[in-house]
Amino acid sequence: MQAYLLEFVNFMLRWLHVIAAIAWIGESIYFVMLDNGLRKPKAAEDRDKGVFGEMWAVHGGGFYHNQKYATAPAKLPEDLHWSFWKSYTTWLSGFALFVLLYMTNPGFYLVNPNSSWEWAANMSGWQANVLALVFLLAGWVIYNEMCKRISPNMERDGVLSLAVAVLMIVVAYLSVQMFSGRAAFLLTGAVMATAMSANVFFWIIPGQRRMVKAMKAGEEPNPLDGKRGKQRSVHNTYFTLPVVLLMISNHYSFVYNHEYAWVLMSLFIFAGALIRQFFVLMHMGKIQPAYPAAGTALILVVFWLAMPGGQATTGGATLTEAEGPSFEEVHALIDQHCVACHSRQPTQPGFSAPPAGIAYDSADQIRGQKERIQQVVGSKYMPLGNMTGMTDEEREVIAAWSE
Repeated sequence: MQAYLLEFVNFMLRWLHVIAAIAWIGESIYFVMLDNGLRKPKAAEDRDKGVFGEMWAVHGGGFYHNQKYATAPAKLPEDLHWSFWKSYTTWLSGFALFVLLYMTNPGFYLVNPNSSWEWAANMSGWQANVLALVFLLAGWVIYNEMCKRISPNMERDGVLSLAVAVLMIVVAYLSVQMFSGRAAFLLTGAVMATAMSANVFFWIIPGQRRMVKAMKAGEEPNPLDGKRGKQRSVHNTYFTLPVVLLMISNHYSFVYNHEYAWVLMSLFIFAGALIRQFFVLMHMGKIQPAYPAAGTALILVVFWLAMPGGQATTGGATLTEAEGPSFEEVHALIDQHCVACHSRQPTQPGFSAPPAGIAYDSADQIRGQKERIQQVVGSKYMPLGNMTGMTDEEREVIAAWSE
């Protein structure tokens, strides 16, 4: 019953997280589109009122007329719409999922026993949990300090963008060295998502509140508040596509268990940013296919780098398919190392059903999952945390299985 309750809570938290993320990202993308799609108002009356730009749109059978003011309208309505709870709900539900799925069993999900850094490979569970929290916090603090020091008045945003790109490469590299592959991808995405939500909490919303307060007091709002909010909002929109990709990466071990996973991760981040740039420019009326072409090229580089070789090795002695083991040998290894979790009735504590619905209770089920088994075993993603002590020689046996 305890395992079932945990899975049900996980299920509902995922639902909440996805709903909140869709709402937040959808609204963010809409406002970027609106901001970049504004045209100078044609009516002199609107220009006299301080309208900076406007957009006419049709949707769902209705017509809409959006206007943006250069500074502020003469009078603010009482029912002013604010956008922040979607951001906070997305981050809070995502963090709750991270605690439930990773921090409750860090030895399996966070510790990287194959790390080239001895201290990282030998971390205890509580140490991995502390390191993960410090990693998230440090990512935000460093990014925030870079924004404040490199472009405090938004006069060097180009240089800042390059610095943030370098920061993400460093984050990707460190995450892969310190944490297990799946957790590394997730934590890199979480660093970006934390920066996005913190941008809203610490900069965008406080700046907007100061502007509204000044307007209600009959004072001129500080233009820096608007510029800072715009700066952080622009960063958020370029983080969006990479974050979504990193958050769904946990099903694809061929990427996060790759020898150069941090390189693949960095390429994906840049590909997402380039593709997002195409849409940002498109809303301005500029169609520049070079950006999605460049993003696609980076994805193809990832495809090429992650492509499996002709002979599987895991660091021990190699076996060719011609020397392949018998099915009985493979079946015995799977019974020993996999069936505790991957069974219709798992015996491993914490599982009430087989992960991903994959069970190895019969020979036919094992044969039907041959390529998947070889992939996750060869990449050392399975068994989780190598809790059953599978050796490199046993992994080679499964890799050489040709039946």
